[in-house]
Amino acid sequence: MRRILTAALMVSGLALAACGPVNRGVDSVNQPVVQRTDYLFDASKMGLSDGPTSAEANRLDAWLSAINVAYGDRVSVDDPSPYDRGDAREVIAAVVGRRGLLLSEASPVTSGELPAGIVRVIVSRSTASVPNCPNWDRPSAPELANSTMSNYGCSVASNFAAMVANPEDLIEGRASMEGADPRTATKAISQYRAQTNAQAGSGQLPTGNTRTGGN
Repeated sequence: MRRILTAALMVSGLALAACGPVNRGVDSVNQPVVQRTDYLFDASKMGLSDGPTSAEANRLDAWLSAINVAYGDRVSVDDPSPYDRGDAREVIAAVVGRRGLLLSEASPVTSGELPAGIVRVIVSRSTASVPNCPNWDRPSAPELANSTMSNYGCSVASNFAAMVANPEDLIEGRASMEGADPRTATKAISQYRAQTNAQAGSGQLPTGNTRTGGN
């Protein structure tokens, strides 16, 4: 009976050790996944032609506030009649510019056909996350297949996905800028050093007369 019980425990232990995918390399199987959501807003070109303070522009501004447009969102304009834009694009750029954003030149393909006199504002929002993390599909011991842990890389990938400014850079990357200004690259470092020196009390110490006052 003891032999049968020991054999059953060994079989169950081997089956448990074999759970989860086998990864004998040092590359993590847990990688960020980027998802993009497009928000659509159809506006009247005639209404936008009245300027950034028109009722149509205010309606667009309220919609941008409702979806909480912020840095990292890509805003573009889809105009079915590019030869009759008028001032609609300029008005949209002014409304978006109040939030510190610029219009993108290219717009994604959306469903439906826009009628004449209608322009579509598209806000593309991308998010990055690492699904199934933490990942404990494969136990750490016993490990008979010489595989890395299933949770290996979860913390690094999750933090990387949370910190990247533009999640789409995880897919395409960003091309190098030729002739980049080195002052732009060192601006953040200069500001950090200036703030640190100010907090450390840089500069001359105040002088005073210690002979007067007291008992």
